[in-house]
Amino acid sequence: MPRVLIAGCGYLGEATAGLFVTRGWQVEGWTRSTEAVQRLSAKSYSARAVDLSDRAAVMACKTNFDAVIHCASTRGGDVDLYRQLYLEGARNLVARFTAAKLLFVSSTSVYAQTGGESVTEESPAEPTHPAGRVLREAEQLALEHDGVVARLAGIYGPGRSFLLKSLRAGDAVIDPHNDRLLNQIHRDDAATALVLLSAQRSTRGEIFNVVDDQPIRQSECYRWLAAKLNRPLPSVGSLPAKRKRGWSNKQVSNTKLRGLGWVPQYPTFAEGMENSVLATYEL
Repeated sequence: MPRVLIAGCGYLGEATAGLFVTRGWQVEGWTRSTEAVQRLSAKSYSARAVDLSDRAAVMACKTNFDAVIHCASTRGGDVDLYRQLYLEGARNLVARFTAAKLLFVSSTSVYAQTGGESVTEESPAEPTHPAGRVLREAEQLALEHDGVVARLAGIYGPGRSFLLKSLRAGDAVIDPHNDRLLNQIHRDDAATALVLLSAQRSTRGEIFNVVDDQPIRQSECYRWLAAKLNRPLPSVGSLPAKRKRGWSNKQVSNTKLRGLGWVPQYPTFAEGMENSVLATYEL
């Protein structure tokens, strides 16, 4: 029975762990909080509280794994936390699990293109914001150790959608001068991609974009949501000038990932929201 470590068993990691279990893998999930471990104790896999930035704690693990997925989240932390969790965490995992295949979960935010151009894995990834540069360092570390990098678009899914949350809270703004293209991925489709990339030997040393089939303008997202929720359109204004990983405007391609046989269950934002997310809300 193959073994996988989900280093960061949160919103995405938990969904990924469940898929591995159904495919016959032995799974262990790591999280930073003991409360989360208690919640995960009801799952059909083991869970431990481990701080990835703590070298001693990572090295103390006695179990070996065939695959290690680094999909922890800073949950809005600053650049120092990014460095501790993503870069130092990756270094610690590589040091301990030398024989395992490492999959580092990164972000399409490393592409800083602003002209609406199409972006593939061969396109320049030159983030201008410090947080994005930390992600690129961690990516390079994974690749140097024959690992895999999965660059995920903005994740949404059951119980999570920044756009939906903003609209419902009255915080949404349509900026006609910065109506950028958004690249998104449903959590469940991201999970199937991580399982596929971990299991296939041919993916070592490669980068893959994990994104749905259709980028969409931010204003279109809000118009679609407003119509579905029978709410007024957001006000017109200016978006904040600063963002943690910087602002971008591009169309990220998933052609390379689809070439492995990956097919998203929710190929567009509208399909994902209609058939998964909005079903959990009182409309």
